[in-house]
Amino acid sequence: MDELPVVVVGAGPVGLAAAAHLVERGLRPLVLEAGPRAGAAVARWRHVRLFSAWSELVDPASRRLLEAAGWRAPDPDDHPTGARWADGYLVPLAAALGDRVRLDARVVGVARRGRDRVVDPGRDREPLTVHVEGGERITARAVVDASGTWGSPNPLGADGLAAAGEREAADRIGYRVPDVAGAEARYAGRRIAVAGSGHSALTALIALADLAGRHPGTRVTWLLRRGPAPAVFGGGEADRLPARGALGLRARAAVRAGHVEVVAGFRTAAVERSGGGLVLRSEDGRRVGPVDEVLALTGFRPDHSWLSEVRLDLDPVLGAPTRLAPLIDPNVHSCGTVPPHGAAELRHPEPGVYLVGSKSYGRAPTFLALTGYEQVRSVVAEIAGDRGSAAAVGLVLPPTGVCGGSGVFDAEPGAAVGCCAGPLPVALD
Repeated sequence: MDELPVVVVGAGPVGLAAAAHLVERGLRPLVLEAGPRAGAAVARWRHVRLFSAWSELVDPASRRLLEAAGWRAPDPDDHPTGARWADGYLVPLAAALGDRVRLDARVVGVARRGRDRVVDPGRDREPLTVHVEGGERITARAVVDASGTWGSPNPLGADGLAAAGEREAADRIGYRVPDVAGAEARYAGRRIAVAGSGHSALTALIALADLAGRHPGTRVTWLLRRGPAPAVFGGGEADRLPARGALGLRARAAVRAGHVEVVAGFRTAAVERSGGGLVLRSEDGRRVGPVDEVLALTGFRPDHSWLSEVRLDLDPVLGAPTRLAPLIDPNVHSCGTVPPHGAAELRHPEPGVYLVGSKSYGRAPTFLALTGYEQVRSVVAEIAGDRGSAAAVGLVLPPTGVCGGSGVFDAEPGAAVGCCAGPLPVALD
């Protein structure tokens, strides 16, 4: 078993960090990336600036591997765009890992060799098999799933399922922060509805408000499932991640300037076509529209479908590992800094299978890169048999403003709102 590779699914920041830690431990990583390049998901939001600085975006083991290859670290206080993070860090890191990274390799299944999920006898003596699209099977000693959640955006429907008519209107609905400047012709002078209360929604609102300032015919409606509440704009000047605090202040200014109309308590139930546009109907019968475009920026969720033949222990609410869920569940705490956690919270009943990175958070919206880097350091130590290092988790996160995502911003008016770390791509120039 020790001669087999550790398969890492996903060549994003956390997956590549896992590979770098495996190399330092003398283990064999094999990173399988579904996309055509390292950091493929990050490259999709290349126009977005992060609220995390470079000092919070570079994994220590990855830095050592890169610097040995002649890489020079950027200014630690600078806040890169997705493009700079992908092109200036993830692509060079994948190059430093060499043939340990395979692109255009989509994993479609993981199982215990010769055993489906039900079979007990002999299970502990068999390695894992990783099924790759096209029929290839790779035998592995462990699998680290760092595939993220980018491919599974939440729908517009307030009940977690697609609203009536949502799929039929897919040509007018976007689920990720658009490059408004790069697609100005699509949005200028148009009517746009933005659904969502997290940092992705704030980012889009700011870009659209700037556009409305240049093209007065542009009308922006912001749909909030609850609220409105001051917390929807974040921590402002009190946020210890200044770029994130500035994001909320700019969104507040856009609303006050009249560029954005706020519709509170709107839970989308249906999408209807009307007069060449779309009308959104809420659960209580109210209607918004017609609008020309809808941005459903309501977060992401993990896809566990290709892990159906391994034994996972997942929280029924978040879809996160059961031991991790209480530490991150926005329904039962006000976030604060995330407690250090690692292999102990991330292991499953299936030995050698770990979910890390944003996928480990399930539907919780508060993931930071620093959290993922400590996760994989601990997980790799456990795979290597170094239980002491695996258990010695430590994580220093900056005290921050208020949470992003539905957990806090869906709180009833007057509910307590605390501090926490937010998602990765959040601030725009």
